[in-house]
Amino acid sequence: MTQTATGADRAKLTFRAALASSAMAITLIGLKSWAALQTSSMAMLGSLADSGLDLIASLVVLLGVRIAAQPADDDHRFGHGKAEALASLVQVILITLSALFIGFRSIQRMISGAETAQAELGITVSLVAMALTVALITYQRHVVRRTGSLAIGTDRLHYASDLLLNGSVIAALVLDQYLAITGADAVFGLLIAGWLAFGAWSASTHSLDQLMDKEWPADLRARFLAATREYPELAGLHDFRTRTSGNVYFAQFHVWVPGDWTVQHAHDRLDRVEEALQARFPGTEILIHLDPEGQTDRETLLPPEITERAT
Repeated sequence: MTQTATGADRAKLTFRAALASSAMAITLIGLKSWAALQTSSMAMLGSLADSGLDLIASLVVLLGVRIAAQPADDDHRFGHGKAEALASLVQVILITLSALFIGFRSIQRMISGAETAQAELGITVSLVAMALTVALITYQRHVVRRTGSLAIGTDRLHYASDLLLNGSVIAALVLDQYLAITGADAVFGLLIAGWLAFGAWSASTHSLDQLMDKEWPADLRARFLAATREYPELAGLHDFRTRTSGNVYFAQFHVWVPGDWTVQHAHDRLDRVEEALQARFPGTEILIHLDPEGQTDRETLLPPEITERAT
């Protein structure tokens, strides 16, 4: 919960970051296509394939952040934030396909024993790609810090892995042409494929967590509950549930209140507490359900030993 931009500012920042990512991918595709043709490098071809999928993924992110920025409506009353998680999941699928393609082509290169050429050109293009990538992920890091965007965060992780990928291309060309180590290019191609597959697996967990309405991370839950203990009205807090959608956090819980309180009095007191908590945890929608002391609810999906336990 580190984001500082909300609403229109968040939408503008995420859209610009997605646009910058798309423009970067187009630039790198042009450079790497030329270099791959000139060098016949398997590692460079793998890097080109990755950039091609980067472009598709960036366009998916562009669409995802645009949809996620739309306000809640009659059909989507919790907002459209999960569009970012879906965009991130599509990225994961594309990265996985890229890893499979690179791995397959690398094995073919090992079998055929084909050689690379023009190492200087391949190394120069890779260095330019690394410099551009550093600039992009620096900007994306700034946007993620301001917005908490899952889609931009996944995109940033992918481009960060591209630094290793481009470094591997340089190492492969040096070993293959300058040190005459046969098969180095194909081996690095396989290493790149493995790294991409690992990155895809790691990134998928964040997307699935949001889509499956996983509870907040333990540290965030602990901070929120610690804050609630500062308000006497929340002493009977129980059935605490949380989830996240895009950059919006949802927290709901029940509170036992004295049975002789009127509905108006209880709401007046709890509304003030809710407003104070929302100021301390920006971007969080809080729903408080009032229960008379000793009340046990039976309409929940969770067993009473969980829901009725005071938190």
